[in-house]
Amino acid sequence: MAASISVACADQAEVDRLWAGLIADGGGAIMCGWLRDRWGVPWQIVPEVLPRLLADPNPAVSARVFAAMQTMVKLDVAALERAAQA
Repeated sequence: MAASISVACADQAEVDRLWAGLIADGGGAIMCGWLRDRWGVPWQIVPEVLPRLLADPNPAVSARVFAAMQTMVKLDVAALERAAQA
């Protein structure tokens, strides 16, 4: 059996706080907002803006946001929003 946890965060401050706390004491970053805590449990820390941007009715917007997300380790709200605006 495999399990992971996804947490929706209101803003970048919440993303940063949870990220720092979960990788502390032996956890590690993965990619695209994923990390493993010190016990090896995978988490995805997701700003609430990401699903909205990925669901944009303009496929070019969602494609740019998805491409930007794929380059990130910890998700960056401002960079995702810039990708949507590009």
